[in-house]
Amino acid sequence: MADRYDDGMRVRREVLGDDHVDRAEAAKDAFTEDFQDLITRYAWGSVWTRQGLDRRMRSVAVLTALLARGHWDEFAMHVRAALRNGLTRDEIGEVILQSAVYCGVPTANHGFAVARRVLAEADQA
Repeated sequence: MADRYDDGMRVRREVLGDDHVDRAEAAKDAFTEDFQDLITRYAWGSVWTRQGLDRRMRSVAVLTALLARGHWDEFAMHVRAALRNGLTRDEIGEVILQSAVYCGVPTANHGFAVARRVLAEADQA
């Protein structure tokens, strides 16, 4: 199990960036420690490390799921991750546009607003 945690932490840092993971780790306390362990070990160490999809495809799937559920903070985080995983701005836009058909125009409209803000922040960095 230590390997899954270590692999998960490595992938989590590669996808989300050290700054994000360091903030999450610093904010961890006795109440959230088990949850942080769960997402590192299982989401990142068991699923994101699988060979079946590359990271670009995983980012497409995650963006779509987060749009569909309206998880906007996580969507913003994964727009940044999608850039790190090699998606272009145009491809991120296409994911949102495709999602409009299946998730609804208001959802895509908000998704474009969130993505536009994140991409503008990336331009400033």
